[in-house]
Amino acid sequence: MRKSAPVPVARAPALSHTAPMRTDEQPIRISLFAPNGRMGQAIAAAVSDNPEFEIDEDRGDVLVDFSAPSALQASLDRAIAGKIPILVGTTGLDDFASRRIDAAAKEIAVLRAANTSLGVALLADLVERAASVLGTDWDIEILEMHHRLKADAPSGTALALGDAAARGRGSKLKAERGRNGTGLKREEGAIGYAALRGGTVAGDHDVIFAGPEERLILSHRAENRMIFARGALAAAKFLIGKPAGTYSMRDVVGAGEG
Repeated sequence: MRKSAPVPVARAPALSHTAPMRTDEQPIRISLFAPNGRMGQAIAAAVSDNPEFEIDEDRGDVLVDFSAPSALQASLDRAIAGKIPILVGTTGLDDFASRRIDAAAKEIAVLRAANTSLGVALLADLVERAASVLGTDWDIEILEMHHRLKADAPSGTALALGDAAARGRGSKLKAERGRNGTGLKREEGAIGYAALRGGTVAGDHDVIFAGPEERLILSHRAENRMIFARGALAAAKFLIGKPAGTYSMRDVVGAGEG
């Protein structure tokens, strides 16, 4: 098999200033890559209620990107140029985007999170444990629902939960998405996904373990977008001082246990 060529990380123009050194007593400065988006506004609101943080678009200690897949390279370039870590909360990223993130992570700390809720991070851990214990005798189905404007399906969170289940089973993910038609047969060991869209739902996720004559359902309900904003601030705080590399919300939750 021919190996794919490494993905180059383009350099953004040098910033016109140098961020002054931050002391531990000073607030963590957050730069928002998409400040006018729904998540950008939610994070700004969370910052206004938390004295540990402040918004500084020019001299941030951490760059936070909840934008669109097409803007990923620009946000990575900005973080590398400023030599600051970045939280990538954008969903709908493809394999090429993942390679871009891996390339950037050789120079800066990159935390990629399809969902910044601390509750969802814990849910993923519980799903992995359950899948490990129950094995393939229990079928796994993942159901998610989001607001009518969400553009990608299944959600990045649903896909991350499927990855967690596959890790628990110690096997490669076999996904069945959007079943439709007749004569369908569920493949043994597959993980199924179903997506619902409507209203203003911030995010519902159910991981269903269906066994012989019993079911285990692990669920999370997001009642307000602010939970993602607060989780994003926890992730930003975690990134301060971290060496180059890739991180996840699992690392954030684990750091809180220490």
